[in-house]
Formats: sequence, structure tokens, C-alpha cells
Amino acid sequence: MFRTYQALKRNGVIGINERNVRFVNSLNARKFLIRVDDKELTKLLAKDAGIPTPELYGVIKNARDMRRLAEFIDHSDGFVIKPAMGSQGKGIMVVDGPLKGGWRLSSGRRTDLEAMKYQINNMLSGMYSLGGQPDKALIEYRVKFDDVFGQVSYKGVPDIRVIVLKGVPVFAMLRLPTAESDGKANLHKGGVGAGIDLATGRTKRAMQHDQFVEIHPDTGYPLEDIQTPYWGDILLMAAKSYEMTELGYVGVDIVLDRDKGPLLLELNARPGISIQIANRVGLRFVLDKAEALGREARTPEERVEIAKTLC
Repeated sequence: MFRTYQALKRNGVIGINERNVRFVNSLNARKFLIRVDDKELTKLLAKDAGIPTPELYGVIKNARDMRRLAEFIDHSDGFVIKPAMGSQGKGIMVVDGPLKGGWRLSSGRRTDLEAMKYQINNMLSGMYSLGGQPDKALIEYRVKFDDVFGQVSYKGVPDIRVIVLKGVPVFAMLRLPTAESDGKANLHKGGVGAGIDLATGRTKRAMQHDQFVEIHPDTGYPLEDIQTPYWGDILLMAAKSYEMTELGYVGVDIVLDRDKGPLLLELNARPGISIQIANRVGLRFVLDKAEALGREARTPEERVEIAKTLC
């Protein structure tokens, strides 16, 4: 299906250039990009919009804030330290809990307070930020893995990526951590992506490194026909991101917490296009349908119902 340019075109596959010119650049006003690029601001906007996110324990912007690090990380059930302006999961520390005078990372390795300060200073210097600009570090609630995806994940926390055009969810994918990705759900690190049927929330097909796969590489469990819990809530959260950001084309990343349900993890104004491979169908036809809906005002609930009919 993906062998030649003509085959790609017939199947509605879009490339990076088309994504950038037709959707990212034309639908995402530059003045609003900060709303998704700065994860602290995203949390504040989400709170106003009634969209749940992982609780923020503290923000470190300078040496004075660093003195409060021990206070911010005083959580026996773990925490996450991440750069506010980071991307692709770079620089993130996931801490499971205390371990013999130090802390245990999600990878199983031990770390201590000095190592955390070193990593935070790297974040502040801009090592992981978009464009290398000085950044801040966020300390937040560590999501507790919902066992529903336990058989198709290797450590880490799976997430659900939903592409949204003008408030209408158009494509979705379940991203699963692997041993190769070191427990992270990022596809470019070796995570698995499984396409999701918008109408039902069930996984359809899957891929790793842009190659089709039928089973998880570490657990051996089938990846197809898995029901995503809270599917209606997830679609509604994704649809509400439109009013929240005023961006016309975004990727919405949502995680499932076993106690708190779906939580908005972050937004991306330049979502990747590998989601097409996971779904084994191109984005263009669905995006065309969503654009053809015009400028008529609709509620997020109405847009979710439309989304279920697009594919």
C-alpha cells in the first residue's frame, strides 16, 4: 500500500511538507503556540477548561526555587520531573518512590537528590527545550498505570494520541512502551503505535519503527481489538482542546490513571504523521471531511458525535 508515491496518494497519505503548509502553518496562529509549547501554561488553561491533568507539585525556574526541591518531591508514591518546553520525551525523569536513602527511577535504577538537581539544571539551561531557550522544570504527579493495557506494555505508561482539526477528533492511536523505548511511549524511541477506531475506541492495527506488527515485541500479546476505557471522555477532552488553545490542528496526548481516569498529559502543535501507518490509512480524506464542515459553531459534544462518523 505504501510502496509508491501514487499508492500513497491514492490512500490519502500526507507528508511532512503538506502537514506543515496546509495544517500547522495555516491553522495554528503563532501567537497561540505558547499555549501548548509551555506545559505549565497548558495546565493552567486546562484547569480553566475543566480538563483534568496530572497535579503540579512545583515549578523550578532558578536557584532560589531549587531550595524547595526536597519539598516538591516529598511524595512517597513518586513524581515526575520534566522540562516545561521539552519535546519527544527528552530529559524527563520518572521517579517511582523512595529507595534506600535515594529514589528509584521507573527504569529500576537508583538516583539521589544531587543527580536530580543536575538534571534540573540541564533543563533550566535549555538542553531539552524547543529552540534551546532557557526553560523551567515542572514537578508533577506520577500517573499510576491502568492495568487495562498491562499485557501490551513494558513498564512505563501508555498514552493515547488524538489528532484534532478545528475541534473535531479525526485520528487516534494508542502508544505503548517497550523495552527498546526504555518504558517510554515515544514512537521514535521504539514504542509501538496501535490505530484506534474513532467510533468504538477499539485498537485496529499496530506498527513499530514504521513496520506493521501484530503482537507486542516484549510481551507477545496481540495488539488488535483492545477496548480503550473512557473512550467517550477521551474524545470529549480532545475536542475541548480547541476552545482551550484556539489552535486548529493539534495532537492531544491523554493517559489513563487507575485512580483518576483520563488525564491530559500534553498538547502538540506539530503532531507527527506516523499515526497514518498505525491506522493503515492516510489522514487526507478524513481531514478533508472535517474541513468541509465549515465554520458553523458546534459544541465539543456535537463535534465528538461527528468524529465517530468520519472514518
